[in-house]
Amino acid sequence: MDDRGGSFVAVRRISQGLERGNTCHSTSAEVVAGSAAWLGRGLSCVCAQRRESDARPSFDLTPAQEDCLQRLQNRIDIAYDSSIPEHQNALRALWNAAFPEEVLRGLISEQWKEMGWQGKDPSTDFRGGGFISLENLLFFARSFPKSFQDLLRKQEGDRSVWEYPFAVAGVNITFMLIQMLDLEAVKPRTMVGATFLKFLSENESAFDLLYCITFKLMDHQWLAMRASYMDFNTVMKATRRQLERELLLEDITRLEDLPSYSLLARNPKKKRRI
Repeated sequence: MDDRGGSFVAVRRISQGLERGNTCHSTSAEVVAGSAAWLGRGLSCVCAQRRESDARPSFDLTPAQEDCLQRLQNRIDIAYDSSIPEHQNALRALWNAAFPEEVLRGLISEQWKEMGWQGKDPSTDFRGGGFISLENLLFFARSFPKSFQDLLRKQEGDRSVWEYPFAVAGVNITFMLIQMLDLEAVKPRTMVGATFLKFLSENESAFDLLYCITFKLMDHQWLAMRASYMDFNTVMKATRRQLERELLLEDITRLEDLPSYSLLARNPKKKRRI
């Protein structure tokens, strides 16, 4: 906690060094503390919590599914590195998509706090999700610009005085999805994970699309629960439960069939009951 009374908890992803073949797949995470007065207390990643049991069945994959999973795991393993030009360019592209009317003064700048990063250097926040969490945000901004801007600027609904920080929430969502879908295992050990891999084999952007759906669903839950910053974990739990239920619906053949996709669609159709 700092002298201004604000603190937060961030979660560091631990995929590097994890042996995917280990059947005792760990769901633990290293917790890193920091502070930010504008954020307040209580923001931590619910995905770090252990599920009911480590003894879970596994599902066989087709060669195509194995290839798609491996490519996604390769993305997950890439840590954000501020010395790599590709990563620098992606970060600049995210700023330009978020604030096209405002010139970014530098990759380290107080301006980043406007997007909901903890401080003036966003690279310190990517420990929770790696480079893929930046890719997820950029995919969201480019594919669904209106929804992205609505969430960034908190333009919908009756908002709390203490809102969740957009960018940090986005990193938490990436981490939560990796854990929920068990993407660091050799093959899925839950029906939810197996169902997702079917979608991934048909659409290599499935993880990025599911991220967009999840972010919009999380905000929908946030507003429905009239949540404030201390409720972030509760909202994330509710979001995960709803997403798991939707992925297991019998008539879902693609991610666009998920009821929550209608929250995100560019031209929303009549919403299914969720």
